[in-house]
Amino acid sequence: MNLLRSFVALGACFVFLSASADPAPAQFSFFDFNAPDNSEVKGVRLSAIYGKSGNVSGVDFALGWSDLDNLTGVSFPVLIGGNRIRNSMTGVAFGIVNMHEGTDKGVNRGLLNLTNDVQGLNWGSINISTGKTLADVGFVNISDTSTFQLGVFNKTEMIKGVQIGLLNCASNGFFPCFPFFNFAE
Repeated sequence: MNLLRSFVALGACFVFLSASADPAPAQFSFFDFNAPDNSEVKGVRLSAIYGKSGNVSGVDFALGWSDLDNLTGVSFPVLIGGNRIRNSMTGVAFGIVNMHEGTDKGVNRGLLNLTNDVQGLNWGSINISTGKTLADVGFVNISDTSTFQLGVFNKTEMIKGVQIGLLNCASNGFFPCFPFFNFAE
């Protein structure tokens, strides 16, 4: 009960700080509740357990799971947490799970990075991308197209640069699967 009171008090502070601003300089999210009820945040956002909002430019703190349309800035879990970004991310995303469906420009740092197109670095234990990646560094790296992969197991349909790891598989590689390294044929 004390935790719920703390969340309500924190939400009231965010409402007071950003009552009439458009975009909001601060927002508190808890499930379908956003204080203030604004889809544009330029400043600081805190989501508790689960929070869904529109666009954030600034810092997105998560005490659990954060769900955004677009992020320009930093997504950062306070203790544990992850994030879902539906359209685009420019900046840095930290999380146990980073699930990004659009285009990323920057760095994804997490245990599990599930991404689409990354113009930057996926750095995690497991990196899985349904599109293009510039660089994947982790134990397991899987993508449709990649320029560079460094890991224990690397797999891509099209490598544009080099793969370095114990086992490297690329449909256009000089061998379909090769130990230690692989590059485009």
